[in-house]
Amino acid sequence: MAQLKQTSHEMGMHAEQLAGRTQQIFFSSAEEENFTYPTSYEVDFDQHAEFDAADMDIMSINTKIRGLMQKGCGTITVKNPGAKHSLGVGILNRLNLIFEGSLGYYGCGLIDGPNVRIKGRVGWSCAENMMSGTVVVEKNAGSTFGAALRGGDLVCRGDAGSRTGINQKGGTIIVGGRIGMNTGFMMQRGRMILLGDSGPNLGDSMYDGVIFIAGKIHSLGVDAVEGEVTDTERQWLAHKLSIYSMEAPRGVDNFTKIVSGKQLWNYDNLEPAEKKLVL
Repeated sequence: MAQLKQTSHEMGMHAEQLAGRTQQIFFSSAEEENFTYPTSYEVDFDQHAEFDAADMDIMSINTKIRGLMQKGCGTITVKNPGAKHSLGVGILNRLNLIFEGSLGYYGCGLIDGPNVRIKGRVGWSCAENMMSGTVVVEKNAGSTFGAALRGGDLVCRGDAGSRTGINQKGGTIIVGGRIGMNTGFMMQRGRMILLGDSGPNLGDSMYDGVIFIAGKIHSLGVDAVEGEVTDTERQWLAHKLSIYSMEAPRGVDNFTKIVSGKQLWNYDNLEPAEKKLVL
């Protein structure tokens, strides 16, 4: 029986070109229906609108945002959001959305496309299940920041709580300050850039993806190991941080790279004694 040739790479970024079919076989830029939702609106980023949300409830605020999008407003400013929960959720449209204040739990979850700026803090699970776009938080973030993130850039300029990036499936999470315990727990894909110190169990049970941390690591979680930072990754780190006017405290040459040790990939097939060693 013929033996299949297999190539294994260390986790991280690679420059090799993939062979075989490409997306160009299946998609054309002229096929607009493949790239937009049927319910998306045509908006003009130069058309601005703003409103005061101080005396509005959650549903009214989200309905107001959608109403302005329907009128073609591509840049919307929400004043005094008052740390209300579930604001800016489910937006499947290109949009510049600015919150002049803090958000509560589940802010900007389930979005695909908007660029959001939050000039305050956010509660738990900000940008949960985000597909694409950007969310930039100017201050601190609560726990489960970017839970199940699938794409786009999620940025917190301050500190973030525990379980940041739990079950992350893609995209990039950037935290400018300290990070809580169990960050990267069960991470499946994507990247994290952490500029401050971490809490316990960094990368616990991560399956894939990569974590770059510039600060001190309190402790690594189960199956999280250090890897070697490549020149390609240093270039990417410098470029990605420059987009958001952020800098590593000791430069991009002093990041520690955390990846999966792959010991849990076949956990069910291990003998009982081997399972104890892994855990």
